[in-house]
Amino acid sequence: LFMGGELAQEQEWSHERSLDWHLLEQPEHAGVQRLVRDLNRAYCAEPALWELDHDPAGFRWLELNDAASNVIAYARLSSTGRALVCVCNLSPVPRPRYRVGFPHGGRWREALNTDAEGYGGSGLSNAGGIATEERPWHGQPNSGEVTLPPLAVVWLVPERAE
Repeated sequence: LFMGGELAQEQEWSHERSLDWHLLEQPEHAGVQRLVRDLNRAYCAEPALWELDHDPAGFRWLELNDAASNVIAYARLSSTGRALVCVCNLSPVPRPRYRVGFPHGGRWREALNTDAEGYGGSGLSNAGGIATEERPWHGQPNSGEVTLPPLAVVWLVPERAE
């Protein structure tokens, strides 16, 4: 992000004036600021997002061929195998019960959902998490049905330590 991106500044940044802090009085701009804050917190809290940036073992495509639904999904992995699954719905159409492969079984909680009401979204979510089943999908041993909000990104992490 560059100067003002964290508050969705409407004008290009200039060294001759201050950022447009007054924009935070509008809910949609305050929502962008909250999202950036939460992304930074999640990044620090989840080693899968940064620990193996230098190593291809830290990234795994799950779905990169579903152009019809405009969905992509991938996993980030830490050195201990802890995963974060990221599913992106790049269409304005909600995708309920979208099946995604997961590298580990069990319950997965929503660590981040860019469609949360607090960010200015519709609030469509996975009610905090999903349960996977031993049903191979996307080259993974487990899968689960995820609700994908429109034009949103959902991050899922295992509820228990892996």
